[in-house]
Amino acid sequence: MRIVLVGPPGAGKGTQAAFLAGNLSIPHISTGDLFRANISQGTELGLKAKSYMDAGELVPDEVTIGMAKDRMEQPDAERGFLLDGFPRNVAQAEALDTMLDAAGMKLDAVLDLEVPEDEVVKRIAGRRICRNDSAHVFHVTYSQPKTEGVCDVCGGDLYQRDDDSEETVRKRLEVYHTQTEPIIDYYKAQGLVVTISALGKVNDVTARAMEALRGEKAA
Repeated sequence: MRIVLVGPPGAGKGTQAAFLAGNLSIPHISTGDLFRANISQGTELGLKAKSYMDAGELVPDEVTIGMAKDRMEQPDAERGFLLDGFPRNVAQAEALDTMLDAAGMKLDAVLDLEVPEDEVVKRIAGRRICRNDSAHVFHVTYSQPKTEGVCDVCGGDLYQRDDDSEETVRKRLEVYHTQTEPIIDYYKAQGLVVTISALGKVNDVTARAMEALRGEKAA
């Protein structure tokens, strides 16, 4: 299957993408991974992306599109792929359609993870990170440390990242509503959108998504 995964920040896209790609035996292609790989390997596209990033500028669509195209042409993506973070806007969605058409392929589904805005804010603004190791993550509601403000693993101080503040999260949501959400209507016009609730336990959301995708494939 060829799937695009969309949803607001805090919807759990990265987590669900990994589980779904594993269940479907297709590669998980994330924008973040594409950028890191191209930059670390010193590819032409990676060097272009780095020059914009170092200047504090947004990486142009054509660079992101080029990276995605190169990745989707790799042998492990012949049977399908799950795109996470691409396309990010309608222009990128149109470019993806053009690429797939040229290769004689098409998308099977666009999985829309739906989460109420207040829940997104609660999920992200409640995160607390260990200063000693950023892999140690807690939450004021969902995963509380035994001692407030102290990491259970190493005893380090827990803090809230600047980009996890409620004000920043709401700004990120505004960007999502303005730039990315329109691709849902774009794909709805093609009959590709499958919307599921991303509330609940991770395994429950994965099972819900797999059921929806199987139904889409059967249809």
